[in-house]
Amino acid sequence: MNPLLLTDGYKVDHRRQYPEGTTLVYSNWTPRRSRIEGVDQVVFFGLQYFIKKYILQDFKTYFFDKPKDEVISAYTKRINYYLGPNDVGSDHIAALHDLGYIPMVFKAIPEGEAVPIRVPMFTMYNTLPEFFWLTNYFETLLSAVVWLPCNSATIALQYRKILDKYAAETSSIPGFVDWQAHDFSMRGMGGIEASLTSAAGHLLSFTGTDTIPAIDFLEAYYQADAEKELIGGSVAATEHSVMCMGTVDGEFTTFQRLITDIYPRGIVSIVSDTWDLWKVLNDYLPRLKSEISTRDGKVVIRPDSGDPVHIICGNPDGKNDNEKKGVIELLWDVFGGHTNDKGYKELIPEIGAIYGDSITMDRATQICEGLKQKGFASTNVVLGIGSFTYQYNTRDTFGFAMKATYGEVNGEGRSIFKDPITDDGTKKSAKGLMMLSKENGIYTLKDDVSWTEEQSGELKEVFRDGKLLIDHSLSEIRERIRK
Repeated sequence: MNPLLLTDGYKVDHRRQYPEGTTLVYSNWTPRRSRIEGVDQVVFFGLQYFIKKYILQDFKTYFFDKPKDEVISAYTKRINYYLGPNDVGSDHIAALHDLGYIPMVFKAIPEGEAVPIRVPMFTMYNTLPEFFWLTNYFETLLSAVVWLPCNSATIALQYRKILDKYAAETSSIPGFVDWQAHDFSMRGMGGIEASLTSAAGHLLSFTGTDTIPAIDFLEAYYQADAEKELIGGSVAATEHSVMCMGTVDGEFTTFQRLITDIYPRGIVSIVSDTWDLWKVLNDYLPRLKSEISTRDGKVVIRPDSGDPVHIICGNPDGKNDNEKKGVIELLWDVFGGHTNDKGYKELIPEIGAIYGDSITMDRATQICEGLKQKGFASTNVVLGIGSFTYQYNTRDTFGFAMKATYGEVNGEGRSIFKDPITDDGTKKSAKGLMMLSKENGIYTLKDDVSWTEEQSGELKEVFRDGKLLIDHSLSEIRERIRK
């Protein structure tokens, strides 16, 4: 599809609505509020993908490389059938095709950095006066593509902070946190692009993912190389259909075959609550203790039904010892382990657990705290993060908006802003040209500045006139996230 049609319908005629003599429109992308308690900084991620995929690849393939007559005919047909006979025209589209590149500047902070609420992540403006209309024409496409990876990168970082905190307090292997939050979200995301950009945001803070194409995504757009670095990985794992096909009566045999025949070494995760989780823990595993304890690799027990906190940590009000103890304590009863220097129990490395369903940030905290209170290290369990976490959000989760704050008309600059009298302040915009400063690792905004000041701040040109100027790598972004 012609990328110029990837927009809201009301955008197509704004060119004629701006004042006569308009030659420049300058806009910014800013998170304006947080709807997640305790999160007051938002991670920037996804603009480089947008530029490479849409501005460079798609415009070349579906616009500039196509015959001009074909592009103009298709654009005119679409707009006329959409709006009816009108004077939107197509000369400006033809002029852009003749130019052969997108005459814009994008200035941004480095991807992987975080900004406080109401501080812009990037700005953009046109470089040729006749293409002033392009700046905010891109608002819809930019917004649709960029808010989700920013959201997911921010949320993943919150999980990382929770898990790092408890690993530092209770575990002898804090590096295991790289694998402790595993992305299971792909099937529940709003389409393939959503699953890719979200999973890539997850991989800025973790290495565990079941979204295979996120690895290709990061290789294609963020200079990653799976042959030289660990981008993301997973393990062999069963699902309920596999266990069901083995039959209820044959479940023990299924476990035995998986552990000794199919996967005699390495990590294998076995869904264990198809029927009776407690039978697996109290009957099957004790009978397989020798095989598991001497195996070269880890067997991971996976429940995914019931209250995750109670299943993993136990429920003091449970009806029996199984419910009161929970999975980790029951595994300890069978396999044991050691007490680390911090005074917390760690299972033998050949056995572990994962809970891969409905793990919110609150539940992750409760599970880690519950294990700590029982004397167990938080790293005895892996937590699966799904689409409830990564898709159950919107652009408004962090109030993202792209707004124009400066323009030039007949050679004169105009600092513009919005401040609705009926609003609570959320929609009040900054004003004029923008400059970001950074002190003690925190970005601050100074608006309504001169062009000289605008060019001296922390916002750096990443794209100008059809050329990508800065190409961030996954490893660089991960380093920023860790800091």
